[in-house]
Amino acid sequence: MAQDIYDPAFVATLFDRCSQRYRRWSAISSFGFVWLWRKQCVDRLIGQTSIARIQNGKVTPKQPKVLQVVDLMAGTGEIWPHILAEFPRAKITAIDISPAMHAEAMIKLHGARANQITHFAANALTNDLPENTADMLVATFGLKTFNHDQQTILARQIARILVPGGQFSLIEASDPQGWIFRPLYRFYLAGVLPLIERVFLQGAQDFSMIATYTANFQNCAHMEKALRAAGLKVSMKRHFFGCATSVAGTKPIAPDAPTP
Repeated sequence: MAQDIYDPAFVATLFDRCSQRYRRWSAISSFGFVWLWRKQCVDRLIGQTSIARIQNGKVTPKQPKVLQVVDLMAGTGEIWPHILAEFPRAKITAIDISPAMHAEAMIKLHGARANQITHFAANALTNDLPENTADMLVATFGLKTFNHDQQTILARQIARILVPGGQFSLIEASDPQGWIFRPLYRFYLAGVLPLIERVFLQGAQDFSMIATYTANFQNCAHMEKALRAAGLKVSMKRHFFGCATSVAGTKPIAPDAPTP
């Protein structure tokens, strides 16, 4: 029987195996685009802050506070420097299904930020974070490991976790359908990357799954619909001809009840 590539146990094992190589190999294989796309993910998050403050047709004043940021499918935490550059006092709650990714993130990359980052090894679909606790929520390059049904569950989790007025931004590598160079892009993912991985990474075939996941995922269109169905305001954006797509938005603030 074929392995279900969306089974949480399969995904956790996959990322456990490649955790020590993930940061460097993803940067090299994407020609540095993953760094840019993570920054653009945070840029979209910042762009939602003014929108979120609109209540009853007016912009509410900014409230100085320590922002609570949830990073779903956090991996080795490469987005955290971008978040903390914009929100230096933020507290980050990082969720990832791979325990090895957690260890790699904290021991080798972010030990100096340990006082601002709390890690949980958990499935983002079944996490038990309290309702209405996250001011902001991000996710980078984890959406493709969810099928449509799982994306719907994830959207409901995001709506549950965010505070009213909270902002979210999610980005994922995608299949740039309609782009003139798409055949070369697909050949690179499905042909060149697996060959390089077998030659230079002791025959590993973990990163080769990127081609399969992105082809199945296509883009963030289904996630956009799922987020909207969960009651969130959301918009989708293409990055670099559709090689990545993102969704960003807010959790609406309920209007004040009419005065009797």
